[in-house]
Amino acid sequence: MSASPDQSNVSASEELFAPLPSGIELCYQTFGEPTADPLLLVMGLGGPMNWWDTELCTLLAEHGFFVIRYDNRDTGRSSRDPGRVKPSDLIRAFAGRPVKAPYPIADLADDAFGLLDHLDLPAAHVVGASMGGMIAQTMAIAHPERVHSLTSIMSSTGRRTVGWQSPVLLPTLIARRGPEREAYVAGGLRVWRLIGSPGFPPDLEELERRGNETFDRGVSRSGVMRQMMAVLTQPDRTAQLRSLTMPTLVVHGLADRMVHVSGGRSTARAVPGSELLLIDAMGHDFPKPLFETIASAIRRTADRATRK
Repeated sequence: MSASPDQSNVSASEELFAPLPSGIELCYQTFGEPTADPLLLVMGLGGPMNWWDTELCTLLAEHGFFVIRYDNRDTGRSSRDPGRVKPSDLIRAFAGRPVKAPYPIADLADDAFGLLDHLDLPAAHVVGASMGGMIAQTMAIAHPERVHSLTSIMSSTGRRTVGWQSPVLLPTLIARRGPEREAYVAGGLRVWRLIGSPGFPPDLEELERRGNETFDRGVSRSGVMRQMMAVLTQPDRTAQLRSLTMPTLVVHGLADRMVHVSGGRSTARAVPGSELLLIDAMGHDFPKPLFETIASAIRRTADRATRK
């Protein structure tokens, strides 16, 4: 039976920590009633939990979910991995040559399962954005019994011939930012102007506020490089995605310059019975005018799982 929106208690918890058997400690936060449908939100490259907008998390809780957002390892207040990435290894990975990453996408998926274990949740609806979509897909493949439904947003299958990045982004993405707050926030604004949704102009004051909050929660250039290596060395999941049977939603913006829409289309083609939601003028971000569209689609997908 579908869960109905509930306005009674959707406020955010304090930030908490989950120690995992691997030695990694994840920082997380929840919204809504613990008895509601568990919904795990997995963010992308270099993105801490606050990149899942609090307003969107609250809206999802109002749609009947117990929402969990968290910092992946190497972001925010979660643990930093000790692995090192040489610039030469990063170049080799970009070129598609074999190189060993400090950790694979599968380890980030295991971190997410460890968080569910910490919360005594045997399974959850899983939503991932960008790299988080790759993690969510990996979770569904590794332990399908623990993923009630899968939502992959602005992501791809791991196949190099789809979901490519626009070359115009590269100079800005690889440009070094100074360690000071002002340099970090200014660099972030330049990136979001390039990859954001052209049909939904960003609120620059809001982007600046989020940049300051992200800086305060902890940023790590080496951590971003480790996550980037995990993305660049990920396997092609296309064949394994064909085995999935849980309800699946794929969301992609038609104006995404960070992950070309071919990544979303390929993901939807690979997963039997999946729903593909293509959004005109949406880029590689979550515009506020689309919050209800996205939240309703996630609820619709979760309801497909309850009807099975």
